[in-house]
Amino acid sequence: MSRSNRHSLAIGLTSVLVLATGCAPAWAQETDHAAHHPAAKPAASPSSPRPADPHAGHLPTSPDKSSDDHGTMNHGNMRHGAANPADSEHTGMDHSTMDHSTMDHSTMDHSGMDHSGMDHSGMDHSGMDHSGMDHASMGHQPGVSEDLPPTAEPREPIPVVTPTDRAAAFPDLDEHLMHGESINSYWALDRLEAWDADEDGTGMAWEAQGWVGSDLNRLWLRSEGERAGGSTESADVEVLYGRAIARWWDAVAGVRHDFAFGGGPSRTYAALGVIGLAPYKFEVSATAYLGESGQLGVGAEAEYEMLFTNRLIGQWLVEGEAWSKDDPAVGIGSGLSKVEAGFRLRYEFHRQFAPYVGVVWERAYGGTADLRRAASGDVDDTRIVAGVRIWF
Repeated sequence: MSRSNRHSLAIGLTSVLVLATGCAPAWAQETDHAAHHPAAKPAASPSSPRPADPHAGHLPTSPDKSSDDHGTMNHGNMRHGAANPADSEHTGMDHSTMDHSTMDHSTMDHSGMDHSGMDHSGMDHSGMDHSGMDHASMGHQPGVSEDLPPTAEPREPIPVVTPTDRAAAFPDLDEHLMHGESINSYWALDRLEAWDADEDGTGMAWEAQGWVGSDLNRLWLRSEGERAGGSTESADVEVLYGRAIARWWDAVAGVRHDFAFGGGPSRTYAALGVIGLAPYKFEVSATAYLGESGQLGVGAEAEYEMLFTNRLIGQWLVEGEAWSKDDPAVGIGSGLSKVEAGFRLRYEFHRQFAPYVGVVWERAYGGTADLRRAASGDVDDTRIVAGVRIWF
């Protein structure tokens, strides 16, 4: 080989070495991502020089090599959010259109990656295998809040409730605080009804009650009676003192007087009983009576109201009486005297005024039934009633 040829060859080798030395770092740091940019970069402005393409010479030479094999890629030195373009050309990369479903992350090292500038909104992770990823070095600790260390106590621990706290929350209230001292009253004509009697013409009946007083102490008045054929067959009135003994219960004590009609005598009894609201909203009244001659009687009544609408209300009623001795003068026999049951359906045009219709069944038992048979009366009776309920 001639001297001139050897000289030219030396110059060419030297140039190759210089170029290789200058490009080697960039070659080691960059990976061919040309296949991840389907759209070409916009053309540079004619007035500004075109920047050098760091990926020049790295484009694939055939379509078969257009996709990278990320399974063996090392992202340890990559900084996707680097501010200096010289550190990495991945600054501002948009991964939203990249399909990582076929990537195998099991061999990838993410310990040095900075994902602060990456957009993963469009990435498909359904096919990615994260089983080999080291989340501890990435700062991801499942189930642990980022604001608190794993072993930190709650910022505001719930204090233990002490007996002193309970006593302060539920202080003992005296009578003046528990019960109002104002005087109130309630008067109700629960039933004022009429029916068509077969033999005696029109029948009528009433039941009324009311009270006046405070929440703790009340004066009760009760009355009921019945008329048939234009004459009063029975009527009584009770005057009772009531004292609240529980949240929904009053104990009552007083006097009952039965008026004399049809030539019979009147009767007066001492009364002792309870009035209240039983569980499941049954209104209950039970009273024991002690007569002048040692006659002992018990009367009980229970009512239950069923709301079909806010104004259409059905009322169920059952009541009964029992006496210890026969008293033929007033038509009472020993044992269970009578039982009455009925259903009344009322419509409250106004809360204080409600007409109703209903059906009532009554039957006499024991000695009372015998006395009615002797007087040619009916032992049992069923009637359709219509009436009105008023309170104020």
